[in-house]
Amino acid sequence: MAQTPAPPPPYSDAVEANGMLYVSGQIGRANGQLVTESFPAEAHQVMKNVGEILRKRMLTHDDLVSVTIYLKDMKNYAAINEVYRTYFRGARLPARVCIAVAELPLNANVEIAGIAQMKRVK
Repeated sequence: MAQTPAPPPPYSDAVEANGMLYVSGQIGRANGQLVTESFPAEAHQVMKNVGEILRKRMLTHDDLVSVTIYLKDMKNYAAINEVYRTYFRGARLPARVCIAVAELPLNANVEIAGIAQMKRVK
C-alpha cells in the first residue's frame, strides 16, 4: 500500500508585519532531505535557507536584527559561530540568543529563526 505524503507543516516560511519580516525556524534541509555530511555543512544549509527566504523579499542576512539559534548539542556552539559569521558583511551583527534543545524536526542538529527589518522605499 502506497503512503501518501505528509501535509506541509501549518506555518508560513516568513510573515511581514509593521515593517519587519519574521522568518520561521529553518533547518538544514536541501532537496527535501536533511544535510547530514557534517555539522558545518548542515549549519551552512540552514543559513542558505534563511538567506533564500530573505532574498525572495529583496533582503540579505545583513537585514536581520534578531536571530534565535536552537542547538541540539552545545558542543557545536563554536562551529555554529564560525559558520554564522561568514554570512554577514558588516561589523553590525543581529542581536542573538542560542538555546540548547532536546530535539529538533527531522532530527536536525540546528534550527535558526530570525527577524529582519524591511527596506524602506524612499
